[in-house]
Amino acid sequence: VAGSDLAQADLLDILSSDYIPASLLIGAVQLGQTLNNISRGLQSVTSAPADATGLTDRGRLSIGKRADIVRFRLHEQMPIVGSVFCGGLQVA
Repeated sequence: VAGSDLAQADLLDILSSDYIPASLLIGAVQLGQTLNNISRGLQSVTSAPADATGLTDRGRLSIGKRADIVRFRLHEQMPIVGSVFCGGLQVA
């Protein structure tokens, strides 16, 4: 079954990858574009997997959380990473 079909049926909550980590950002953006809701697409690789695995210190931007952030922009519908923060510190 195609992930886009599951998303359209509201049956897709989490995207994961163990081979190509960059595919998570691409997949989340594409999911958000499919659903016409970028926030929901990004939640599939941030808060949804954190909540599902009990990782309460990450997954959303709020006081007391880890502050892992990827800044990106879209170029021709593809995400281009601008900078990366881990634990609030810029690492890339």
